[in-house]
Amino acid sequence: MKPLLALAAVLSLAACTTPTVYAPATGPKASGFSEYRLENDRWRVTYRGGSGAPAMQVADLALLRAGELAVQTGYDWFRVVDRFDEMRGGGGGGPRTSLSVGGGSSNYGWGRSSGVGLGVGTSFDLSGGPQLSRTIEVVMGKGAKPVGVDVYDARAVVREIQAPRV
Repeated sequence: MKPLLALAAVLSLAACTTPTVYAPATGPKASGFSEYRLENDRWRVTYRGGSGAPAMQVADLALLRAGELAVQTGYDWFRVVDRFDEMRGGGGGGPRTSLSVGGGSSNYGWGRSSGVGLGVGTSFDLSGGPQLSRTIEVVMGKGAKPVGVDVYDARAVVREIQAPRV
């Protein structure tokens, strides 16, 4: 029984997280980034982390993609004008144990019989935790960066945020 529990523990730990890599998303629920151009200087950028990815990492990678887009399209800075976070899955909570007891009796022609049963079960959530995504809407600009809390120098963001690469 102990080897079975050890194997279950190893498998549950191995399934805890899906690697978070910085790459284009390959589908609507896949980890990675996607973007949509709303206007010439306005973009909607989404980064969806792997299962169990930290919220701060997901937020940073959305900013990184916005910075890359700004640089690629000839802009110097961008302002985050809206943001939306979403969490999917991750019922989590660790292992669960259940116990059940049942009994009954019957009369088979010549005698009477009865029985009692006991069952024990354990289940593990292997979903790997919640999958977080952050969507930001950004407006890009050229020249000197305006003063503001949500205004970023595009080149500095690209230089400073370290992305886990494929």
